[in-house]
Amino acid sequence: MSLYDQLKSTMQDALKDGRRDTVRTIRTLLAKLKEGAIAKGETLSEAEEIKVIQSAAKQRREAIEMYEKGGRDDLVQSEETELEVIEAYLPNQLSGSELEAIVTSIIEETGATSMQDMGKVMPAVMRKVAGQADGKQVQLMVRQKLNE
Repeated sequence: MSLYDQLKSTMQDALKDGRRDTVRTIRTLLAKLKEGAIAKGETLSEAEEIKVIQSAAKQRREAIEMYEKGGRDDLVQSEETELEVIEAYLPNQLSGSELEAIVTSIIEETGATSMQDMGKVMPAVMRKVAGQADGKQVQLMVRQKLNE
């Protein structure tokens, strides 16, 4: 079953159960997936669907951060609720130690020794983690390792 079909099924269940926040979030995701398919001219692959869902999650995280800075706790709560729904459809995230092991191995493979080598390391790490880690988290880990 494709991610799109899973979302539709979950939305139908949420409609029956009266879970308005879940319905609203899933409708938004379905619309984004449809937009992507229309732009591409064909149905999205599973990897492309995951990228769309990751983008939606990233938007929610950024919104939470901005609302927290602005002291808008009501909007923070709303965004966190949406993020929980979205994260249920993302691949399992890597733990800190798993990510650290990947970053360390890629730094060794590329021969990176300083921050100037970040351009070599980041793309390789992002390909390796492919949706299993947030880009900001990866960047912080790479910076930390290269500054040691």
